Amino acid sequence: MRKVIILGSTGSIGVQALDVIAANPHLFEVVGLSAGTNRELIDQQAAAFGVEHVAMGADESSALVRSVSADVVLNGITGSVGLGPTLATLESGMTLALANKESLIVGGELVTNAAAPGQIVPVDSEHSAIAQALRSGTADEVRRLVLTASGGPFRGRTRESLANVTPREALAHPTWDMGLVVTTNSSTLVNKGLEIIEAHLLFDVPYEKIDVTVHPQSIVHSMVEFVDGSTIAQASPPDMRLPISLGLDWPHRIPGVGAPLDWTTASTWTFEPLDTVAFPAVDLAKRVGIAGKTFPAVFNAANEQAVLAFHAGRIGYLDILDIVERVVEAHEAGEMSLEAVLAAELTARAAADALIASR
Repeated sequence: MRKVIILGSTGSIGVQALDVIAANPHLFEVVGLSAGTNRELIDQQAAAFGVEHVAMGADESSALVRSVSADVVLNGITGSVGLGPTLATLESGMTLALANKESLIVGGELVTNAAAPGQIVPVDSEHSAIAQALRSGTADEVRRLVLTASGGPFRGRTRESLANVTPREALAHPTWDMGLVVTTNSSTLVNKGLEIIEAHLLFDVPYEKIDVTVHPQSIVHSMVEFVDGSTIAQASPPDMRLPISLGLDWPHRIPGVGAPLDWTTASTWTFEPLDTVAFPAVDLAKRVGIAGKTFPAVFNAANEQAVLAFHAGRIGYLDILDIVERVVEAHEAGEMSLEAVLAAELTARAAADALIASR
């Protein structure tokens, strides 16, 4: 039986993880929970699963990880505040089931240097798919990684037609039910840009060998192309419980955790190239990733500020990426350290806020 700590237990990932655990009490025991602000729900979860160790906020989450022994920590915290708990988990030697992509992206080499081989198990559906497909060959046999994108609610739109997009429209994702920032990031394709940086850091594949294809059906979650011309894809109905279950018990599969595809029903899967003119976020993210150091932290922080300003009615939809790019271009990175990352984030948020105020 694996002992599990769930960070961000009241969010979408955390709630679904508890669903998986409740359905498999012979496999898992929850020994710790943390949340941001929803005290009422986490108290209900703690009572339901008999959990004594509960924390509120990122700092308490880090302390929880250091004080409770477990086999795996699922980091489902939203945003770069998850960096501290991620580093605490890696320092503890416990397996990190990583749903908090921002902590890896902003932490970069701080995270990868702290991780032992195989210690990080990705929970994002795309990176879980890649991890599964990579088991089909050796690292030397990989030609490229192909991340799939649904295209979001604005697939097929021109950049000009996006000028008057409303917050409600940006949150109308065709496939996934996510939080405000992540759903908006999926509409701008910033989320896919962040996933490219994450893929590079997780799998040590050069940026020029990581591509994106638009797949509206969200059935193929990502692919690995090998040097012999074979492409291995992971396909399943869009259900986060599958990658969550793999994160909790990697590399073992839990029977019945998700519904399989129905091969008795006719269906069509389509793939199309990404329109980088309408959605420039992916190219910008690659530039940021190649620059490395604190650039990804700046990219992420400026985007978070711009997204919140958009939903507050302070800027337009197209202003989001314009502000992010301007903040990134003005950034000068020094040596990499936790202090440098935190300082760069603060500076980026202030710079983004200043640009927002000037609109």
